[in-house]
Amino acid sequence: MNKKIVIYHVFTRLFGNTNTNNKPWGTIEENGVGKFSDFTKKALTEIKDLGITHIWYTGVPHHAVINDYTVYGISNDDPNVVKGRAGSPYAVKDYYNVNPDLAVNPKNRLKEFEALIKRTHEAGMKVIIDIVPNHVARRYESMTNPKGVSDFGFGDDTSVEYQKDNNFYYIPETEFKAPEWRDGYRPLGGEDINLTDSKLIEVPAKWTGNGSRSPQPDMNDWYETVRINYGVRPDGGLDFDMLPNDFGELDYNVHYNYWKNKVVPSSWRKFRDVALYWLKIGVDGFRYDMAEMVPVEFWSFMNSSIKMENPNAFIMAEVYNPDLYRTYIHKGKMDYLYDKVDFYDGLKHIMKGYGWSDHLPVVQNGLQDIEHNMLHFLENHDEQRIASPEFVGNPEIGKPAMVVSATISTSPTMIYFGQEVGEPAAENAGFGSASRTSIFDYVGVPNHQRWVNDKKFDGGQLKPEEVALRDFYKRLLNFTINSEALMGAYREIHFYNKEITENYNHRVLSYVRWSENQKLIIISNFDSSVHFSFDLKIPVDIINQWQLKEDAYELNDVLYGDSNTLRIKNDEGHISIELNPLESFIFELKS
Repeated sequence: MNKKIVIYHVFTRLFGNTNTNNKPWGTIEENGVGKFSDFTKKALTEIKDLGITHIWYTGVPHHAVINDYTVYGISNDDPNVVKGRAGSPYAVKDYYNVNPDLAVNPKNRLKEFEALIKRTHEAGMKVIIDIVPNHVARRYESMTNPKGVSDFGFGDDTSVEYQKDNNFYYIPETEFKAPEWRDGYRPLGGEDINLTDSKLIEVPAKWTGNGSRSPQPDMNDWYETVRINYGVRPDGGLDFDMLPNDFGELDYNVHYNYWKNKVVPSSWRKFRDVALYWLKIGVDGFRYDMAEMVPVEFWSFMNSSIKMENPNAFIMAEVYNPDLYRTYIHKGKMDYLYDKVDFYDGLKHIMKGYGWSDHLPVVQNGLQDIEHNMLHFLENHDEQRIASPEFVGNPEIGKPAMVVSATISTSPTMIYFGQEVGEPAAENAGFGSASRTSIFDYVGVPNHQRWVNDKKFDGGQLKPEEVALRDFYKRLLNFTINSEALMGAYREIHFYNKEITENYNHRVLSYVRWSENQKLIIISNFDSSVHFSFDLKIPVDIINQWQLKEDAYELNDVLYGDSNTLRIKNDEGHISIELNPLESFIFELKS
């Protein structure tokens, strides 16, 4: 039987950085940067032992940075079109190489990443990297294309706004201008920078990544990127074949054969070739940025090509419109989508104190047909850290939410590096604001650095409460990746108890999970101050489904070993519960 997947989402350049200077807008020399080599055998073993099956290394493809690598043949980037000093991982400059910041020897940067892939595999985990299909850096310039591969934009007819096989959209007879800065913002915090030939000259100007058609985008636009043309005309018309309506029910082989003899836009082929290149190098899968901004037909083409190369390739994507979930899963052949809207957002409201747990079973029921495809998380690089004052200011408040996120469905679970030690993201790195660990600047991650402990990766500097928090995550995640029941059936018992159980309310959530050989009763208290005492009831139909008799059954909490008893009276189950603030139980029925 398949088991749960758990993904460790790590911002690669921050993981091994032991520099604690954290100067706003600090240079790589001032604030330091982590390297591929920091993921040592010891570090990877510790990640694996946390209960991790896959690592998503964010920021690997070579993106625009403010650093002089001209000695390696890499052009400098204009600070006016780079967010932060270390640059956004979503402004990719070269899809056939990796970020030179991450290498001990930038000349050998790709070999250093290949060695990291090998070490990760040897540690027993799979490797995921980003592909950003909607946009690339304004100065896209690959120095290491494979033979026969041309850059994005090469050969485009720049005299017209749109042409099917152009990779970009153009604003003819105009020159790109950097945004007008306001509200006190200045690139690099206002510091002058002198990089030879760094000024970007873009004539004609191109559409910006988020769709702005102005030659001078606003500072809140994705001004550091340019939009990719997938054969969608400026008026919204489509220059590619549409998938037949019934293709959502058909497997990737059929999709692959559908596109095999069709003429598709140039950008489709270029991104397919990028994915196949990384598969050949040893990457096991991809995370797609803002996938819903790209036509679903492209994803059918792309993902079926990937699956033909590696049927076990892992594919996850950002899609935030629930109305599109099933289309991108079935027709687009995505394995997993972010379960942000409704589920994560609902958990966030509950953690903040004004949401009701009643919301979660309703969401889960509405996703019943695709629940396995909905990736669960509490943190990622786009979301606020749980411990940040702007969110809830206390990582303990995330514990019941983490139990629910990891056990309510068969979907993969994702945690963000530092989450397991309560990282608050309080530092002011430069671009952007605190509460989210910076993805734009050179910075150290303080709680995580205490776990790194001068690259011993043993938690030697952690505070006692951080040690305990990491132990909680380790217990929970390791249980999930070994549990049969968590890949089996689900039933909420929340509303049943809310209606008839005294002292049970909307700050508590309960449900059951089971398989042929394992039966679980899960209950969480989201309240940070209230202790609950009640008689939790298991409905008659579940007792009958589990074929339990009028008897007493031993229960064992798989998290911390607490014992309890399930008593059957008149075919209904009863468990006497004493539930401390923020406490959860995952009771396993002992046969």
